[in-house]
This record gives sequence, structure tokens and C-alpha cells, in this order.
Amino acid sequence: MEKQYLVDDLSTTESWRIFRIMAELIDGFEVLGKIPPAVAIFGSARSHPEDSDYQKAERTAAKLARQGYAVLTGGGPGIMEAANKGASEAGGVSVGLNINLPFEQKPNDYIGTYLDFRYFFVRKVMFVKYSVAFVIFPGGFGTLDEFFESIELIQTRKIKPFPVVLVGRRYWSGLTSWMEKTLLAQGKIASRDINLFGTTDDPEEVVRFIKENQPPI
Repeated sequence: MEKQYLVDDLSTTESWRIFRIMAELIDGFEVLGKIPPAVAIFGSARSHPEDSDYQKAERTAAKLARQGYAVLTGGGPGIMEAANKGASEAGGVSVGLNINLPFEQKPNDYIGTYLDFRYFFVRKVMFVKYSVAFVIFPGGFGTLDEFFESIELIQTRKIKPFPVVLVGRRYWSGLTSWMEKTLLAQGKIASRDINLFGTTDDPEEVVRFIKENQPPI
């Protein structure tokens, strides 16, 4: 009898979790469905304003905002803050999708439209659904996760292809070299898969690459 009670209690808890997930999805769809076509910008939360990556992300976001794109970030510090700042100060739409973490990631001060998420996977749905391009600045595990998930979804045709740009040739050179010399050389990916993303150092080239490769809206 006691075991049955525990199972029922767990089942109830899991059922309510489904409603929390649904609520996050609905909030995201309602809010983000009203913004212009967005470019998601990812990168390290540990970058500081004096870092060249931070400054380049700020310039890139400003240029995208002036072209009419909303700028979508994870809402935290570092590259996310730089991108939101660039978009905001350029008069554009600056969006932050913050995630609740044990160490309490705080939203930055340059977000115009803000959403808070409990679940990583719901947040990822929002990035993929409402972005017309991903721009990936130097970062850690979270940044790598966003990069590889985007090209995997494109590779497997789960989403329509859209521009994915790595910014920072020197930073990403080891990874891209390994992909060519190991993944491609050993047949783990096809030759066309190497072309699922671009690499640059220039904010102007980021904007040009997106405009040239953006899918129809």
C-alpha cells in the first residue's frame, strides 16, 4: 500500500511538470511570435567589456539591428550582454531568454523583451523556432552545445537550413581542423556537412553571410 502511494505521488508530480513545460512553451510562442526575424548570438558568459570578443559581438549586434533583425541571446552576461547592448543602443529589438541556474544567472541590463526559463530544452526550441540565423562567438560547453545542435538539426533535415556563423577564426581553428581531419577523413560526416556553417572575424561579413544565406521567411 505504501509503495502504491509513492508511485501515485510521483505520477502526480510528473504530470504537473508537463503543465509547467506547456506554460513555458505557450509564453515563448506568444511573446516571440511578435518580434521581427531574429538572429541568435551565442558566446561565453565570462567575456568582459574590455575583451575583443565582447566588443566585436556588440558591433555585430548593432549592425544586425540596423538591418532590421531582432537580436536574441541567452540574456546573461558576457557575449550575451554585449549583443543585447549593441542591439539596444542601435535602436533595435533586444531579446533575452534567461535560464534559471543553480548559481543564478542574472539577466543583463540591455534586454527589451525578456523571458525566463526553467527548462533548457524549451529555451532551445525558442532559439531554433524564432531565429533566422545563429552567430557563435568563442565560448564554452553551452556555446558548443548550441553550435552542434544547430548543425545537427540542419544535417538531419529536422529544420530548414539557416546560416550558422562561427566568429573568431583563430579560436575555432582547432575544432574546424579536427572536423575536417578526423570526422570527415574517417567518414563520420559527409563532405557537404563541412559547409553547414561559415567562419569569419568580421562583423560586416557576418551580416553579409546571413543576408545571402537567409531562408525565405
